[in-house]
Amino acid sequence: MAAAQGRLSDGTGGMDDAKEGDRDTSSDAPLPFRAAVDALRAARLRPQIEVEPTRAPQRLAPFAYALEATVVDGDQDLADGRLVLLHDPDGHDAWRGAFRLVTLVRAELESEMAADPLLPEVCWSWLTGALQARGLACGEPSGTVTRASSHYFGGLAERPSASQIEIRASWTPREGLGGVPDTAGHLAAWCDLLAQVAGLPPAGPGDASVVTLPQRRGPQSR
Repeated sequence: MAAAQGRLSDGTGGMDDAKEGDRDTSSDAPLPFRAAVDALRAARLRPQIEVEPTRAPQRLAPFAYALEATVVDGDQDLADGRLVLLHDPDGHDAWRGAFRLVTLVRAELESEMAADPLLPEVCWSWLTGALQARGLACGEPSGTVTRASSHYFGGLAERPSASQIEIRASWTPREGLGGVPDTAGHLAAWCDLLAQVAGLPPAGPGDASVVTLPQRRGPQSR
């Protein structure tokens, strides 16, 4: 499975150490964290999205758990991303809570779509709209939407230009009974975002206020 690569910029929402180790989820972890991770593991998602555990950051929080996902259409990967659950039992001033979700999502776009000046606002609305559509409350959202273009020269000149969108974000999920957030719901909303970035049709009735861009360009063969 293709893994999302990259870094977020700050300690409140960063993936700087996303490949550098794990804190396990055995009996030494706090009960709310274990319950939150169990909910992630038990979530049922739409079949086009393949999700599996990956190595979590070690230094961003005392406890962390990470997933990576790929949106698959046949033998092609349309988009990929990583979702990290952070937990500090003592709470975190910047998070304003004991849990934080951090994500990086990316996909390729048609060059015309990448040039749209409203693209960053539209992509950010996909994230906030996915959370709202599932009735999920969150606090302290932050992030960036980045578009990049690659142009090839010399021996690579025959390759067509490529454009990519990246959404990097973090937010504090509202804690429920026993101090446990609805991580399964947040995972489902995150998968809704992945599907939308990949250009898949909605899994259910959509919100007419959400803007949808045309099918993304150049899915990658697996």
